[in-house]
Amino acid sequence: MARIILHFDLDAFYCAVEEQSNPELIGKAFAVGGAADRRGVVASCSYPARLFGVRSAMPMSEALRLCPDLIVVSSRHSVYGEWSQKVMAILHDLTPMVEQLSIDEAFLDVTGIKGSGEEIARQLQLTIRNELNLPCSLGVASNKLVAKIANNMGKARKKDGRPPQAIEVVPEGQEAQYLAPLPIRELWGVGPKTAESMYALNIETIGDIAHQKEQFMIHHFGKNGYDMWRRARGIDNRPVEPEQEAKSISNETTFTRDVRNGDELRRVLRNLGENVGRRLRKNKLGGRTIYIKLRWSDFTTLSRQMTLPHPTQDDVVIVREALRLFDANWIKGKPVRLIGVGVSNLEDSVQQLSMFESETDKKSRQLQSTLDDLKQKFGDSAIKRGSNIKKK
Repeated sequence: MARIILHFDLDAFYCAVEEQSNPELIGKAFAVGGAADRRGVVASCSYPARLFGVRSAMPMSEALRLCPDLIVVSSRHSVYGEWSQKVMAILHDLTPMVEQLSIDEAFLDVTGIKGSGEEIARQLQLTIRNELNLPCSLGVASNKLVAKIANNMGKARKKDGRPPQAIEVVPEGQEAQYLAPLPIRELWGVGPKTAESMYALNIETIGDIAHQKEQFMIHHFGKNGYDMWRRARGIDNRPVEPEQEAKSISNETTFTRDVRNGDELRRVLRNLGENVGRRLRKNKLGGRTIYIKLRWSDFTTLSRQMTLPHPTQDDVVIVREALRLFDANWIKGKPVRLIGVGVSNLEDSVQQLSMFESETDKKSRQLQSTLDDLKQKFGDSAIKRGSNIKKK
């Protein structure tokens, strides 16, 4: 199975957060950073400000020369950190394979998750917008290198003074073709000095690098020449490396219209619980704490949980306890905007689960493994539990 890697980047993150606190800034040319009279620099700038040539890391005094009406907002790093945690929590809800690069940027490995890379990216973008009202852009490819470059290029094409909210997809097998026409400075490892040396050799595009002989690149640029030659061909086998083990695995859905029908909510809850169980098994994890999340039509959110004596990755157990939590906390007829199921208190399932398994448990696990294989091969709709089939 080909990998599906996302490069996720929030659009002008600091500015987007400041717009939450002060909506009057929306659509205005403003910059977040230090004061010009104190040798401050631009930490982030709005997209209207960028139309004047204002850029991050620019001295604030220069930014004000380019845009005399520029509004300067002092940085609030603790606030940005809190918002970043909310964003990263949503990414970890999608997949435990998240490699955070900075406060507003990350790689995600979404291989095996239902849907195409583009579909997953669009849903994630929509979730970030709906949940946090923050714009973001994504690059989608089979590896980290190409996903990152794709995101950069997608964002660069949007120059209308608004957050780009771009999604750039590079299909598997077209990595080298996508990179070929791009200037050499877009490739990792090509700095200003290396670029000057390449220009002297009539190498101007990434495709020019790819067309050179491997030994030619090594002769002129040493080991870095070999690395650049591989990158120019779209080759990057590096895995997405989470900084820490996943704290929880969850699935949730936001309804296009609030749902107040109990049978419909329970059916969705079952599907979500089964997806969580499948992801636990895929990642060889079990969890002790099962929780649900309910968001009402007024956007208030309720979370309830229970803890098992032993870890589980069993759909039946997860769904059973999730339904108990739902029935104990949902008021009949109350409209629900979002519903979710998760498992936390995670442990390595290989050792832990075997300690508590009965013969029935083992048979259930074997059945689940067979069902997982069938769904992986033929799709989620290939086979369903009877309780999950919508009654006519």
